Amino acid sequence: MALEMFRKKETLAMRKKLIGQSCRLFYSDDPVKIVRARGQYLYDENGKRYLDCISNVQHVGHCHPSITQAATTQMKLLNANSRFLHDNIVQYADRLAATLPDKLSVFYFVNSGSEANDLALRLAHQYTQHEDVIVLEHAYHGHLTSLIDISPYKFQKLTGQKEWVHVAPIPDTYRGIFREDHPNPAQAYADTVKDVIDKVHQKGRKVSAFFAESLPSVAGQILLPKGYSTKVAEYVRSAGGVFVADEVQTGFGRVGSHFWAFQLQGDDFSPDIVTMGKPMGNGHPLSCVATTAEIAGAFTANGVEYFNTFGGNPVSCAIGLAVLDVIEKEDLRGNSSRVGGHLLDRLTQLQTKHPIIGDVRGVGLFVGLEMVTDKEQRTPATDAAAQVVRRLKEDYICVSTDGPWENIVKFKPPMCFSMEDADLVADRIHHILTDMRRSHQKLDSGDF
Repeated sequence: MALEMFRKKETLAMRKKLIGQSCRLFYSDDPVKIVRARGQYLYDENGKRYLDCISNVQHVGHCHPSITQAATTQMKLLNANSRFLHDNIVQYADRLAATLPDKLSVFYFVNSGSEANDLALRLAHQYTQHEDVIVLEHAYHGHLTSLIDISPYKFQKLTGQKEWVHVAPIPDTYRGIFREDHPNPAQAYADTVKDVIDKVHQKGRKVSAFFAESLPSVAGQILLPKGYSTKVAEYVRSAGGVFVADEVQTGFGRVGSHFWAFQLQGDDFSPDIVTMGKPMGNGHPLSCVATTAEIAGAFTANGVEYFNTFGGNPVSCAIGLAVLDVIEKEDLRGNSSRVGGHLLDRLTQLQTKHPIIGDVRGVGLFVGLEMVTDKEQRTPATDAAAQVVRRLKEDYICVSTDGPWENIVKFKPPMCFSMEDADLVADRIHHILTDMRRSHQKLDSGDF
């Protein structure tokens, strides 16, 4: 039986009444009601088509027929928990292992990035028998209490920083303490982590883990300087800790040239624990922790069984396998490199025409356009970025902002995003910025 379709006003009224108001909507002043989707396109209740530059979760495209077929076929046959022996979970783990360094050979399947990161914390604590964790400025690792504690993006607005959490500078070469003119920003930023470790030891404490996104996303689409993670891992391991790479936002080929964003750091670098999530199930709740046999062994040795009711069930693993197949068959990594490179080129060209564009950065289909009111001072143009988002929505293009000042227009679209899509986005941004400049509209603290 088909569900009743409410009018948009009715849906919005019911949502305000029934759903917690901390669960926010895109475009809260005039939300878009989406009723179906396919590929990189969203359709509202009136049939209007929107280009989706937001949904990195729907990694291979909304409602991909291969994914929906894999889900329904397995659902008709069996869905049970992982205490029953089944092929899907081991076949999927084997396929994932083939994409990772050899030492990352043991897998735990869970249901969300938050669950994966929470389990990674437990693994690190159990293996090292230490408590303290080092994270980066503006980091976000999930919504569980344990993860709010290690997410400055959240805890700075809530209860504050715990004694066992330590924050290192974000390796941002555009806005950070060491910038693009520094001769060796990777080493300089890695040394700031060493300084944090030394301060931890001075307090009589010990480091359990360094925890970082391979490409910090909420912090503003940041690209870590090459060599940074290798040096940080050296310092952290010397202190008895482990290196956790959070790939929840960036894994599964989004960067194009590599399957995992941590691989951008070089062939000689491997984390001790990798967490993955969002794109893994193309919208189905599926996530995972990959680690070494030694770390997994220490976790087993505590004598407490780890069981996750839905983690690794046959349907989830069938979907995960189908996602891997589509990435390979449709050359989505190659598409990410080609289209992402083209989008970066087009946005960089706009940077020469519009002084409000302070920086364009990214890799593959992980792209950020940072807006500033003053290129010398790099003053965040928060209002201007918000206006670009609103104006793009009027052109039926969905984007959003990120960064501590919400002045970075971010692009993390489904991986089937096309050259034509990239051109459309760049053309519309050019038109919007030109129009805003001509109108002499007041933005932030000064004139456009």
